[in-house]
Amino acid sequence: TSMDRDGTKNGFDLALTRAISDAVDIPVIASGGVGTLAHLAEGVLEGHADAVLAASIFHYGEYTVREAKEYMRSRGIEVRL
Repeated sequence: TSMDRDGTKNGFDLALTRAISDAVDIPVIASGGVGTLAHLAEGVLEGHADAVLAASIFHYGEYTVREAKEYMRSRGIEVRL
C-alpha cells in the first residue's frame, strides 16, 4: 500500500508499484489511491502489478465490483466474472 496515495483517489503510485513488481519474484498487489476504473487497469498494465486492490470506490457506491471486472476485461486483463 502506498500510504501517500491511500484514500486520495488519485491513482496508484505507478512508479513505485512498477519498481517493486519488476524487482521481486513474488506476486505484487497494488493498493492505495484508486478513484476510477482506469486506475485499476493502470496498476496492472503500467505498474506491472499482479493484482489490484480498491476500497473507497466500492464502499461509497461509485462503482460495483462487476463494473470494475468488466472494465478490466475490456482492457485485455484476465479476470473472473
